Amino acid sequence: MTPCDDLIPGSGRNPAEAESFDQKIQRLDRLANLGLVSASVAHEIKNGLVAINTFIQLLLEKGEDRELSETVQRELRRIDTLVTQMLRFAGPTRGNADPAMTDVHIHDLFEHALRLLHYQISGKQINVVRNFQAGRGTVRGDEGQLQQVFMNLLLNAIEALGDNGVLTLTTEFQAAAPGSPRQILIAVHDTGAGISSENLKHLFEPFFTTKKNGTGLGLTICDRIIREHGGIIAARSESGQGTTLSITLPALE
Repeated sequence: MTPCDDLIPGSGRNPAEAESFDQKIQRLDRLANLGLVSASVAHEIKNGLVAINTFIQLLLEKGEDRELSETVQRELRRIDTLVTQMLRFAGPTRGNADPAMTDVHIHDLFEHALRLLHYQISGKQINVVRNFQAGRGTVRGDEGQLQQVFMNLLLNAIEALGDNGVLTLTTEFQAAAPGSPRQILIAVHDTGAGISSENLKHLFEPFFTTKKNGTGLGLTICDRIIREHGGIIAARSESGQGTTLSITLPALE
């Protein structure tokens, strides 16, 4: 027996030893996943709190406003849902529930995210250009999860932009191959400094970030959510030329 045989399943160990080894591996894997999910939830809570703080400032400035109050309540419910998902993950496995799939209108998600980020956008005097060509932009999905994606993409774009920058939001239908569902292309383009080719290839990797206080999980979470919805997310950028993040999703229209 070699010095490493006691670490290899099936290397002459008895069944009890093999079972113990497998349990340890499963436990380590579970702990690693739990760590990633915990960091993901913390990231999303941080994003939700940014929106809540923004609207608290607006409420203080404008006085009572029913629409703003309802928006704050909606974000609080989203945070509560995220924490609940984390607790379920950390507990005993009981099977994965399907996400709450409904008809989701992409343009409505954009408008909601823009309202949440109004304070940041107006503070930098960013010009928002809407180029919505995909009808109502309807897809089948989990509205809360897709809202996470849009908030992440817009926050990243706003952070990349200086004063008087341009943020362009585009939707359009894409021709589908015979027998395949038609796709909606969704793009968020900023006129910021752009991303180097070296950093661009790591953009969706967990914990990769160029931000001083970043977690490196925002785009990793976006990638996971979009893949779970049958779509693809991609990035295109050049230093000094801005950045475009694009998503394709199966369309209902």
